[in-house]
Amino acid sequence: MKAKLLKETPRTFALVFDKGDEVTASILQFAKQNQLKASYFTALGSFSDATLGFFERKHKDYKRIEIEEQVEVMSLFGNIARDESGHHKLHAHVVIGKSDGTAHGGHLLGAHVWPTLELFLTETSEELERKVDEETNLPLIAIEQ
Repeated sequence: MKAKLLKETPRTFALVFDKGDEVTASILQFAKQNQLKASYFTALGSFSDATLGFFERKHKDYKRIEIEEQVEVMSLFGNIARDESGHHKLHAHVVIGKSDGTAHGGHLLGAHVWPTLELFLTETSEELERKVDEETNLPLIAIEQ
């Protein structure tokens, strides 16, 4: 993955992924290396495979949806915030298109780029923290009133 700082305040980056890059791990590694505060991003491109998730309320976990074919990334957006221990956490949703024109979407659990993914990321001026919600067991952004 290659990155370029486009704007200093707020820090805005262009990230261009290489063939075979694993998307979620690469984004989290970039966040850690650049000590990002909370951030948000959008992207488009294509994947050679993807794992989507659909949150099942009853199980308090994601149903995994494996896509084992070339797909177009029609929409990828999300955010990054730190958890209570200071680790970056990614929350991303994606809509992908198959060659027959059908679309599939959900929480992005993992994917490999082929041939490219172009992502634009902007850091916020303030930190945000994720805390585990006891009812869902999900790490949700906590905003104190």
